Amino acid sequence: MMMSAFSSWSAFFAMGGYAFFVWLAVAFTLIPLVCLVVHIKLQRRTLLREIRRIESREIRLRRREAQ
Repeated sequence: MMMSAFSSWSAFFAMGGYAFFVWLAVAFTLIPLVCLVVHIKLQRRTLLREIRRIESREIRLRRREAQ
């Protein structure tokens, strides 16, 4: 059976007196990761929009050439 390192939730959040440093490290890790995910999603949306714009322009040009 696994034993918990902390006796309660408050002890977990206090991290043995090092809570400020531990949670600061967690924040400095998670915030950039979340920002990276958001940036990638926005960049993907922009890229797909640009691809659709280029494809529709090419279709219009081909239709004009066919006339």
